[in-house]
Amino acid sequence: MIKRSPFRYFKTSPEIIRLAVMMYVRFPLSLQNVEDLLNERGIDISHETVRFWWNRFGPLFATGIRQTRVKQMRAYSNWQWHLDEVFVKINGETHYLWRAVDHEGEVLESYVTKRRNRKAALKFLRKTMKRHGKVEVLVTDKLRAYGAAMKVIGSANQQETSRRLNNRAENSHQPFRRRERAMLRFRRMRSLQKFVSVQASCVDLSRFDGAPLITFTATKEMNYGTQKSGRIRQGCGTHCADPWAEAQTNCG
Repeated sequence: MIKRSPFRYFKTSPEIIRLAVMMYVRFPLSLQNVEDLLNERGIDISHETVRFWWNRFGPLFATGIRQTRVKQMRAYSNWQWHLDEVFVKINGETHYLWRAVDHEGEVLESYVTKRRNRKAALKFLRKTMKRHGKVEVLVTDKLRAYGAAMKVIGSANQQETSRRLNNRAENSHQPFRRRERAMLRFRRMRSLQKFVSVQASCVDLSRFDGAPLITFTATKEMNYGTQKSGRIRQGCGTHCADPWAEAQTNCG
């Protein structure tokens, strides 16, 4: 069966659509800023068109990138996860953004809830483990909700609580905070969930120059403090991969 392209009903080039969506997601730009930058390059579109493209294709691009990354990194991402949560205002009401980050700073999952309690932490952990499998070590802050949720799923012995150890998860919020200031605010919880999921995939992709394949070697005899890791850049060998290119292929 021939896979139909999602761009088949659009007159605009798919490359231009991808460029507009990536500019909006990766950088702290408003829709009008993206319109102006594209107009300077001879691409005549309105900011409402950029909005439509973002809503239509943003999740599609992110899904393709995420699927490629999960296949590449499943063997390396389950050693240690860092979990953290921050508050976000939606129409003046406080919500919470939870993130799971692996030992290399790769964002595995983002989840938005109205509460910061055991029930919310349990949903977040189950969602992350369903997609990425089990993990050996879970690094968190001293929020009691984490410990209560881990007891339910039988991972209480895997928890480590240390402020300094959790810097990777805390740093993962910085790109979102910069983007949040540019957008001024979020109006709906669903919009926030969509944006953080897409942004996490695209920002992580740019961190590794289009080749976020990480090799991680750890033997059972080693202590947790001893590890060997290295990054393989695009073009350096047969194991290199470009998930953004594969995501484009997956999207048609």
